[in-house]
Amino acid sequence: MTVTQRERSEATTARLVAAARELFAAQGYGDTLLDDVVDAAGVTKGALYHHYAGKRELFEAVFDREQQRLAKLALDAARRRRDLWSGLHAACRAYLEASLEPGVQRITLLDGPSVLGWDRLRQIEDRHTVAQMRVALERAVSKGLIAPRPIEPLVQMLNGAICEAAMLVARSDDPPAAVRQVLRELQVWLDALRRGAKQ
Repeated sequence: MTVTQRERSEATTARLVAAARELFAAQGYGDTLLDDVVDAAGVTKGALYHHYAGKRELFEAVFDREQQRLAKLALDAARRRRDLWSGLHAACRAYLEASLEPGVQRITLLDGPSVLGWDRLRQIEDRHTVAQMRVALERAVSKGLIAPRPIEPLVQMLNGAICEAAMLVARSDDPPAAVRQVLRELQVWLDALRRGAKQ
């Protein structure tokens, strides 16, 4: 079977993004060299520059892929539950737990804002994780699980709370205990939202 140019191009970008993800996660953006990325990916530097203008653009591709992966983890967790509300709980928990991985924190929480800037970072998040959260909360309101309210502040507050909770755990002297505390508080917060709809 003949491999098309498009397939070769997609294979090259996949190798570059995968190699860059590992290096950015382990070393951070500042200490990652493009020479190391192309060596790890098994491609030439010319091939890298054919697809990406430079390190920042490659990092953006990694960040975008990371947001896609986090969104899929959350969605898969939600779909395994029988109802919308327990699915929302499960999605938030899966998103938080995935965000505790040091590489995820490095890419999405530490380097992402400084490399991409807040505006670009928010645009990418809004296509993936935040968009998914927005849909879930809109459905919860439409089904009467949450009292009617402006959705956007709620979406941004929930997303921000989960990201900050992940950083809290990362800085903790006892991460397992911090995870348990954070998950309990997340449960309390989400349950309070639902109780508000019943008053």
